[in-house]
Amino acid sequence: MDSPVNPPTAHHRRILIVEDDPEMSRFITDLLREEGCDVEVAYDGPSALEIYRPGHHDVVITDLMMPRMKGTELVQRLKAADGDAVILLITAFGTIESAVEAMHAGAFHYITKPFRSDELLIHIERAFEQRRMRQEIDQLRSEVQRRYRFSDMLGRSPSMKKLFETIAHISDLAANVLILGESGTGKEMVARALYSNSARSSGPFVAVNCAAIPETLIESELFGYVRGAFTDAKRDRPGLFQEADGGVLFLDEIGEVPMTLQAKLLRVIEDREVRPLGANKSAKVDVRLISASNRVLEDLIHENRFRQDLYYRLNVIRIELPPLRERAEDIALLVEHFIRKYERKTQHRVKGIDKEALALLIGHRWPGNVRELEHTIERAVLLGKGPTIGIADLPPQLIGADQKKLPLAEAVARSFTLRDLEREYIERVLENTGGNKSEAAKLLGVDRTTLYRKLEEYKFKG
Repeated sequence: MDSPVNPPTAHHRRILIVEDDPEMSRFITDLLREEGCDVEVAYDGPSALEIYRPGHHDVVITDLMMPRMKGTELVQRLKAADGDAVILLITAFGTIESAVEAMHAGAFHYITKPFRSDELLIHIERAFEQRRMRQEIDQLRSEVQRRYRFSDMLGRSPSMKKLFETIAHISDLAANVLILGESGTGKEMVARALYSNSARSSGPFVAVNCAAIPETLIESELFGYVRGAFTDAKRDRPGLFQEADGGVLFLDEIGEVPMTLQAKLLRVIEDREVRPLGANKSAKVDVRLISASNRVLEDLIHENRFRQDLYYRLNVIRIELPPLRERAEDIALLVEHFIRKYERKTQHRVKGIDKEALALLIGHRWPGNVRELEHTIERAVLLGKGPTIGIADLPPQLIGADQKKLPLAEAVARSFTLRDLEREYIERVLENTGGNKSEAAKLLGVDRTTLYRKLEEYKFKG
């Protein structure tokens, strides 16, 4: 007797056999019942469709060549009725091409006649594993919806759970909020969550990236202008503060606001009034201000590039977002979410990601944070060919064979001087911090002044 298949813990395995040959049907039925499976039998495709119940049968084993309905058509109709149906084909050697066609229609695998008992049991065990994996994915999705999602954010790490609690607690407060975090950590998502979970959600949400507006235009963008205020002012135009009246104004990259404008911004925050360029009087505005920065504002204050009094006004409630590398336990959740998000753009179904590829993603430092991870999964889903994402579907820079060598090994191989090694190490640290010089200085164990001097010495760009 062949080695038994380990029985499931939740219930007896339920299998539907579709086979027009009574002797073959009897052989498979006896084999599987000896293994503790519950077996039902149909002798053709139409009968199988009457018997099959989604969610009840774990696996369908069907012959390929049968009267009344071929196995390929049965596969198509079963998958149409139940997208999660797991179907194993039995085929003669001469019909392998048809079996491959059936797999394209959604069959799990095929086995050719004649076959050994242990061979069939191995394939059935793999089919059950496929079923278990899908059930685990469905359970994970349900768990995500129930426990690990807040607005459009996902996370089960302690830092994300604390973040969700903070957002829920402060959403309806009137106080200004300052969100700090590296690029790609989701600062705008937090701002939108604060807005959508507050009484201001019926008002406007206005977002502006202060770093993307030229210094000569940012004042008119924020505060507006009246007709004739300058040469091209053909009509009155309200600023973003007025557009956000009754809602939320989100100032992203607040550290990029020029010093010449910071005093006026401070006055608007204090007086709750805004005076457009060229206007003779101010207008009242009711705005909750949420600001964000990927820079350390305290450092900008010490460098006389940011007003301390403005910082205190913005920093009433402070939220610091952790980088993705500090919450690796969230990566599997995010990967699953992004797979489902982008598979809708493809013509093939992506079932998930294999363990090796997921381990590689979890071990990566993600200098671009969640945004970089999302782009990585989008690429893998859109360009991948198989039913699961594997290592070959990931960008070359993530794959071990194409990754850069460790700095010390590379230094020895290339006979680096100490100066060469220092330059290379600084460059790698800056890459891993996404260009954040404050964090890079901390990792290097130097102050920002020393780092800036090194960057100037080695003529780094950016």
